This record gives sequence, C-alpha cells and structure tokens, in this order.
Amino acid sequence: MNVKDDHSIGVGPNTQLIRAGYSPFDYHGFINPPTVRASTVLFPDAHTMETHGQKYTYGTRGTPTTDALCEAMNELEGAAGTIILPSGLAAVTVTFLAYLSAGDHALIVDSVYGNVRHFCDTMLTRFGVEVEYYDPSLGAAIETLFKPNTKLVHTEAPGSNTFEMQDIPAIAAVAHRRGAVVTMDNTWATPINFRPLDFGVDVSIQASTKYPAGHADILMGTASANAKHWDQLQQAHGELGICGAADDAYQVLRGLRTMGVRLERHQASALAIAEWLESRNDVARVLHPALPSFPGHHIWKRDFKGASGVFSFVLAVSREQSFRAKAQAFLNGLSLFGLGYSWGGFQSLALQVDLGERRILRAPGDGPVIRLQIGLEDVADLKSDLARAFDAARGWF
Repeated sequence: MNVKDDHSIGVGPNTQLIRAGYSPFDYHGFINPPTVRASTVLFPDAHTMETHGQKYTYGTRGTPTTDALCEAMNELEGAAGTIILPSGLAAVTVTFLAYLSAGDHALIVDSVYGNVRHFCDTMLTRFGVEVEYYDPSLGAAIETLFKPNTKLVHTEAPGSNTFEMQDIPAIAAVAHRRGAVVTMDNTWATPINFRPLDFGVDVSIQASTKYPAGHADILMGTASANAKHWDQLQQAHGELGICGAADDAYQVLRGLRTMGVRLERHQASALAIAEWLESRNDVARVLHPALPSFPGHHIWKRDFKGASGVFSFVLAVSREQSFRAKAQAFLNGLSLFGLGYSWGGFQSLALQVDLGERRILRAPGDGPVIRLQIGLEDVADLKSDLARAFDAARGWF
C-alpha cells in the first residue's frame, strides 16, 4: 500500500483515485509518474547482485511504473499486494494456478466469464484439477458441494452476461470454514462500488482493460490479495513470468484518475436506458441488478455502492420467429452502438450473448439475450438508436 501521503486516508473515492499509488515529489513534482521500461537492471557490485540487495532486479519483477499501479490498486482494494498481468483473463488464470494443484477440486460459478470456463475445461482439467460449476444463487448452501479436496471457490458478481448476484459473505464464510480460498472477478463493479476483500474474498480480480483503463485501447488485468494469500500469489506470478508492460501500466494508472466520474456517467445512463427498456413491449425482460424487478436486486442493494454501464435484456420473440434472425436484425439496425466485445470504454457497444456452454443455469427461453455497454454518449441519442433497431427488427417479421 502507498503510505507516503497521509492525506489520502479517509477521503472520498474520487479524491482517492486522484492520489492513489504515486507521490509526485518522488519524481521532482511531475504530476504523472514516468514510464520506466526495463528488462535488465544493473547492480553496483557483485554482492548486491548475489543477494538481490536492491529494490529492482529485473523487469519482470516490477518497475517504478508498474509498482505505482500496484500500490494504487492495493489502496483501492484494501489489499496486501497486487500483481498486474497482460489481460483480465490472465489475472484469473494465474490466480487459479497459484492456489490449485493436481487432485484438487474447484467450485466455479456457472455464470463465469466464458473464457475462464474454457480455461477450466481444458487447461485445469488437463492438469488434474476437478472442476465443478455451481448455481450463483446458492449462498451458504454451497457447502453441500464441498469435498475434502475443495481448495478454491471462484465467484463473479454480477455474473457474466445475465448478471446473477451472489451472496459473497455467505459463500466466503463457508469456504473459509472448509479451508478453501475465495476468488472473485470484480470487473463490473470495480473497488469503487464493491470491495471484495471487505466481504471475505481472498483475491479480488479485475480486467483493468475495462473501467480502469477506460478508453478501449489497453489490455491489462490485476489480482489483489489479502495478507494471508499474498505470498503464494506473488510467488506464482514470478514463477510464471506473466507480467504487465510499463507503458500499459502507465495508461491504466492515468485512466484511474477519471474512473470515478466516468463510472457515475456510465451508471446513470445505463440505469436510465434499462428503465426505458422495461417499458417497451418488444423487451421481454431487463437484466440489471440495480432494477428492483431483478431477482438479485436485494443483494446488490445490500452490498454494493453503485452499478456500472453493462447490462442485458431479453428481446421479445414470438414462437415462430428465429432467435438468431431477430437478434441479428436488431443489431444490424444499430448505428451509434458498435458491435464489439469488451466494455468499459467511451463508446456504447452491443452483442448477442451465447449461453450455450452453461451447465446449471438455463438460458432465457423467451428470446435472445442482448448485452449493452452504455458509453458516454447522450442518453437521448442512444434511446433513439435503440428505437430504430427495434423498428428494424420488427420489420423483418
């Protein structure tokens, strides 16, 4: 944690974002940290080299730039330590590899990010780890799935694409009682709206590609651990050699400074559009945790300080209509919304969700699921664009 500036203690989230992780007077008063690119680091003498008796030893072990981002994340997450990685997916997979061994059993929420599921079903199983998926609504009842060799419980709240909430404190209490580590993908909320380590999670993971970077041009992930689990995570990170680049760390650190105000805009615009969609006959359901109509709303309201700009809705389709054709007609009718993966950037995006790989949860049967990333455009313009897309989809049938 960055403790150089005591003025950061007890301040509001936006003030914390401005000051976290870096003291300008460490670098002659310049308000942004320099980008230190490095592989080789020189030692002043053989003894220092032999004993690694200086802070920096090699580029994979960190630079002042990457350390500034790690220190900022430590402060935001309330963590003992943070590792940075080249993507959000890498942040999850390296974390899994840090705590799982052949013969272990891992419980993975069934609403997990699709590429994490693919890693679990291929790499983890090939390494001899038994993977079992569970319903996100289980809460404390997850204990019925525990085995003597259960070593890790992975959570994601809200869940990918359909936004199921999880009772994180209840799950963490069970897991700790049974000796398992708890990990959480907290990309949707960021530590501004939910701090997983405060609710019993051991390792909080973010795809900082999304809101921390904020401009759709950087790939990076972070994993932040509590004191009990930090050494093991740090060791695995060093052994695997999967590290984030200094230039990308600089851009993420720069993006952090405005993340709070961007999140406020994303949240307000997304909620306005979600409420508008709920009023439309061509929408079967809106999947947004901040809506009172959403099944997990009470958990979101209890534990979270806010929302972000990503949610889904189910496009209403009559029985004789094809889900795919209706969804494609809708998506092709959009002009302001880009058709693309990821989220957290300034432009609004849309895509049709594929839920075919899920094991426990059923995909909505009343229509295709459309995921929206609400960017920073004017809400009135986005509503007009969506209305035109609904008209285009209606005209095909």
